[in-house]
Amino acid sequence: MVTACLLALFVYLLSRFNLVVPPLILAVILAYILAPLTGLIQTGLRLRRGWATLLTYLLLLGGVALVPVLVIPSLVDDLQGLNLNFQEIGVTVESFLNRSLVIGGRHFDATQLIDQIVATLRGMVEPVFSRTLGIAVDVITSAIWVIFILVVSFYLIKDAARMRAWAERLPPAAYREELIRLAQEINTVWGAFFRGQIVLALVVAVIITIVSVVVGLPYALAMGALAGLLEFLPSLGHGIWLFIASLLMFFQGSTWLPLPSWAAMLIVIAIHLVFQQVDLNLLIPRIIGGRVRLQPLVVILGIAAGAALAGVLGIVLAAPTIASARIIGRYLYANLLDQDPFPEKLETESPDGKPTAP
Repeated sequence: MVTACLLALFVYLLSRFNLVVPPLILAVILAYILAPLTGLIQTGLRLRRGWATLLTYLLLLGGVALVPVLVIPSLVDDLQGLNLNFQEIGVTVESFLNRSLVIGGRHFDATQLIDQIVATLRGMVEPVFSRTLGIAVDVITSAIWVIFILVVSFYLIKDAARMRAWAERLPPAAYREELIRLAQEINTVWGAFFRGQIVLALVVAVIITIVSVVVGLPYALAMGALAGLLEFLPSLGHGIWLFIASLLMFFQGSTWLPLPSWAAMLIVIAIHLVFQQVDLNLLIPRIIGGRVRLQPLVVILGIAAGAALAGVLGIVLAAPTIASARIIGRYLYANLLDQDPFPEKLETESPDGKPTAP
């Protein structure tokens, strides 16, 4: 009954404060990732925890600020190196508009078709520009949430030892050892998940680099590295990569395939759509699911449910969340039936080489 009441209270709080949950989750993940680096800085430089945390975030913000400084000049040079003859493009477009298209034996005026397309696009774009104030509010809100994530994660790292000691003192003495072991198992799952995510990013980077070289995508190595980084955002990252790759193929064409730019772009789009399905249905379930000891089918169903419930964040965190829920559910089920929640014992080897239970 106590467990059911606590679960109902937890669901109620989630429904009441659902706006805060995604930023809070991101803050916890950021703190989990940066905590080892803070520990290294604290030990190596012999600083207090607060100063080591501050130095970690200064390095993080410096690295984020350095990215546009390094990337934007190279992008400008690349755009200048395209040497697009806009006058020639204008003449080509004008000649296309002056022709009549014959499709299925019927004649179509290209100018009228373009006018209809422009009118449709204008009807789609005008509502966006009409809510300029709403967009500005959304930008300010996003900036506030970013600051919230940074501040909360900063204090989670800085006061991690005190919060851990406080949490360990909360349960009764009879359950303290069990709950500490439960927390350790959950921590092991999340650590394995992040290591698996790094392995997945490396695998995706290698695959995309090879495919980019095969189809002649410009800057194949850089695009492979970008695909690996964007793998941390499964659906959104795929869309960003495909948009950039399509622009590169359309404006520069393949580096070695004797195809028109538009045909090379369509090849990249088709290959990436196939790879996206392979990534979501094979790579993520096998690599991430194997790390957190879940069956691929469970991971696939979890990804679908996570996407429906929490969007991109639900896709990313589906596997470790299911694995953590399995550990907690197993513990609650064992206690409800008065069973040992941790029946498996660690095995060690005796001097004669035979395994013995400690």
